Amino acid sequence: MKIASCGITDIGRKRQKNEDSYLVNDKIHLYIVADGMGGHAGGEFASKIAVSTVEEIIKGEDVPKNVKESYFNDPSQEGEESKLRRAIAQAGNKICQKATEDPELRGMGTTATVLFFDDCKAYVAHVGDSRAYCIRSGTISQITEDHSLVNEQLKSGLITEKEAKTHQLKNIITRSVGVQEEVEVDSIVWNVQNGDHYLVCSDGLTNMVQNHEILEIVLKFDTEESARRLVDLANERGGDDNISLILVQILKV
Repeated sequence: MKIASCGITDIGRKRQKNEDSYLVNDKIHLYIVADGMGGHAGGEFASKIAVSTVEEIIKGEDVPKNVKESYFNDPSQEGEESKLRRAIAQAGNKICQKATEDPELRGMGTTATVLFFDDCKAYVAHVGDSRAYCIRSGTISQITEDHSLVNEQLKSGLITEKEAKTHQLKNIITRSVGVQEEVEVDSIVWNVQNGDHYLVCSDGLTNMVQNHEILEIVLKFDTEESARRLVDLANERGGDDNISLILVQILKV
């Protein structure tokens, strides 16, 4: 599989520090965005733990015995979806353990959205409201579903899509990695086609930039230019949060 990719993170215009972390590993086709939160420097710490732990497990460098027994009888035979879910679960365990050891880090957690390509398929696993999109044939599709209070209210019909965009509680998530010892991880398998673009991003982008604007920019510019323009647009709109994104283009399956 031939891929062009670009990852970028920006502190935004309102925050004092950047608590987002991301990974671009073209060698193994692994891409991660994590949006940290909580504690004195805890958010930054949690997001870094999530990214490094997932990468280690996907590369086969971190497969603890207790995780083998807890999640799978034989991790060497597990599918890619299961491996990604296990990786995020182990990241949560590490974050919880670190928060227990250091009182200043208590309450820290992170979102985690992981994109992994293998055998003409895209595997996505996620917790929280960092998103993954697929842009194909002139349309944009959100692959993930936000684990957020506003999305729950939207699905229940309590608010409209227009109200959701400006809701005062739009930053409250209902699932996170590390705040609790166990978390439910969603996973999706997506068939890959030549010419696809995949976007993984934190809500610092999607709260500021609409889906149709993302689509327009990605279709008009190359990968690196698109990434920079998306960040610039989010900052022009106010840059209320840290902005992180990874844009991947499938050149050849």
